[in-house]
Amino acid sequence: MSRTVKEWIGKTDDAMPPKLCRLRIVERQDGKCALTGSPFTLKEKPQFDHIVPLWLGGKNCESNLQAIHHNPHKAKTAVEATVRAKVNANRANDLGIKSKPKSRGFPKPDKPARVGKSPLAPRQLFTGASSWLTAEIEAAVGC
Repeated sequence: MSRTVKEWIGKTDDAMPPKLCRLRIVERQDGKCALTGSPFTLKEKPQFDHIVPLWLGGKNCESNLQAIHHNPHKAKTAVEATVRAKVNANRANDLGIKSKPKSRGFPKPDKPARVGKSPLAPRQLFTGASSWLTAEIEAAVGC
């Protein structure tokens, strides 16, 4: 059976499908999440996700979009991000591109211990402050 409506194809990778296209995607899935199979409700609205991710060569078109719930979408995106990081790391390793070495910092000189010295006495704060400021601070602290 041929399509009666021309398939939507995004002009850019960031282009969002129009409302009628999103409705067709949900109807194509019988109003259910593509990952869990649970129906969409007014509280749980569909989010649209690429079946084949754009970074793997997927197209931003109606046939590559699916409607899914928020939590499965979040989990799928996290897994894809992990895979993408591994693929990029392997690709860089294969090409001989190394990441910047992490600095160990500057060597710390050994500090002599404070032997026979008492701790420093507390310094008075707000020296020279006006009397009303001192009174306000004492009132707030409860002295």
